[in-house]
Amino acid sequence: MSSTETILETQGLTKEFKGFVAVNKVDLKVRRGDIHALIGPNGAGKTTFFNLLTKFLPPTRGTITYRGTDITSERPAQTARRGIVRSFQISAVFPHLTALENVRAALQRGLGTSFHFWKPESSLYPLHERAMELLEAVDLQAFAHEHTVNLPYGRKRALELATTMALEPELMLLDEPTQGMGHEDVHRVTELIKKVSAGRTILMVEHNMNVVSSIADRITVLQRGAVIADGPYAEVSKNPQVIEAYMGSADTELQGAH
Repeated sequence: MSSTETILETQGLTKEFKGFVAVNKVDLKVRRGDIHALIGPNGAGKTTFFNLLTKFLPPTRGTITYRGTDITSERPAQTARRGIVRSFQISAVFPHLTALENVRAALQRGLGTSFHFWKPESSLYPLHERAMELLEAVDLQAFAHEHTVNLPYGRKRALELATTMALEPELMLLDEPTQGMGHEDVHRVTELIKKVSAGRTILMVEHNMNVVSSIADRITVLQRGAVIADGPYAEVSKNPQVIEAYMGSADTELQGAH
């Protein structure tokens, strides 16, 4: 795989906590433009792995390369400026602002003027049009002037997608984007992820196998911090080690996902 195809690569990425190995020598390659799903039973190390990528944790060993540059020892802000943005951790949704105001605030952050809250509101008008475009991208234009606290759960998650996109990510890290949703919301948010993936790369941690099988180009399976399988869904779902890893796991159903 040429370096132009690989946007993110980890080699031997390892994180130990006082003798407990949470992430164990993970080699991962994410191709530019793919939706790449990271799956595994609870406690497999998925969230820790995300925390390593976004620099909220330093690795014990191993390297992280983004667009051919070693970013292993960078600070979180440097990594974010490169275009690696994690959604649902920023949860940049202020409950008492409207959906539109939330997206405008995120656009402001992207401009580096996040702390200019004392500026007159008129200074935000140039951002208004872009904010409305982003709300339309996630089907929230009808909710633009609704206070976020009043939005249904699935719509709040859609708003989080819009605020993440406001930061112009090249690589979007989505952490359990459909967690806690009913069937209708899951379907809507899955479609939105597919839509917002145009022109960018997505790495997502997801439990719902129907979501993974319907939109992921590639899947990496973690178990006890180590990669046990990597490839397209059709191949990974037949892997005996993967099937065994998921047996007895109530929150994930590998069989029956179409």
